[in-house]
Amino acid sequence: MSQFWSDIVNTLTPYVPGEQPQNRDYVKLNTNENPFGPSEKVFHAIDNFDRNLLKRYPDPEATKLRQSIADYYQMDLNQVFVGNGSDEVLAHSFFAFFKKNKPIAFPDITYSFYPVYANLYNIEAREFAVKDDFSIDIQSITQDCDGIILPNPNAPTSRYLELDKIKELLTLHSNKVVIVDEAYIDFGGESAVSLVNEFENLLVIQTFSKSRSLAGLRIGFAIGQAHLIEALQRVKNSFNSYPIDQLAIVAGQAAMQDVAYFKSCCEQVIQTRQWTHKQLESLGFECIESKANFILAKPLKHDAEKVYLDLKENGVLVRYFKNSKISDYLRISIDTQDNMKKLIDALTVIL
Repeated sequence: MSQFWSDIVNTLTPYVPGEQPQNRDYVKLNTNENPFGPSEKVFHAIDNFDRNLLKRYPDPEATKLRQSIADYYQMDLNQVFVGNGSDEVLAHSFFAFFKKNKPIAFPDITYSFYPVYANLYNIEAREFAVKDDFSIDIQSITQDCDGIILPNPNAPTSRYLELDKIKELLTLHSNKVVIVDEAYIDFGGESAVSLVNEFENLLVIQTFSKSRSLAGLRIGFAIGQAHLIEALQRVKNSFNSYPIDQLAIVAGQAAMQDVAYFKSCCEQVIQTRQWTHKQLESLGFECIESKANFILAKPLKHDAEKVYLDLKENGVLVRYFKNSKISDYLRISIDTQDNMKKLIDALTVIL
């Protein structure tokens, strides 16, 4: 605590990202990054970028990038918002839609940035419990809230809600904004973007960090009806008018346009995930069925935290959460086939 801090800073409990130790080379399976590099079209766009433009501010509306997203999803330009990573888009969304008189609702096992944002913006949060199998019962979500946010697939559980359940949720809560956070949707799920024109209360948020291999450039976006996007623009332009830099704009465009490479990478991740799931089960793990680029796995005969520490000692990083509901599980990112084999080999020795 510091005498120079504001009152709110003293109350903050910041988000803790996955560890990134620098003391040795690790097989890094703890931050859900894409194992494949960006599209060659991204490199070409960066190589041919006019460096003299760096002396100029970028387009504050990132119009060309937004248009490439709109084209891919067959939406209008005014239905797309972009930000400096999906975390910034989420932060603006909390401020734009949830700073009201009632609490926001989200699952008790979910992306751990949600309670951080709620605390930062002094928004009351009301968690609803996931079921014993980590699935979400939408009927359990309180009506006494001003908005709902949930990842689909959920993180870190990997559980997925089918679109008919999303539609039911949107109908049950038609008078409040429902945000579907789709960071992992491209690894097997069906995006709720197809519902945007049907539901005026739906905002879908996605990222370039996972399926499009651009975690290092920080690009996120939201798709919703124009009135929701306008609210995000108003918040953005009251905070930072230039969140997307010149290089990110051209790289993002190229990534969106290389559809074949994008689909190929996603399919490889899916195949490797399925292989890893089977291997883990053969080693005595119970695995949650996943449509993300990670697996939540429970070692049935061993302590999960000890397995995590033993893996780290053997040069393999996975994610362990101390939350009581998932403290018996490990979250394992899907990487290349070779690195997943190294994981299985390490586990075979450890167990």
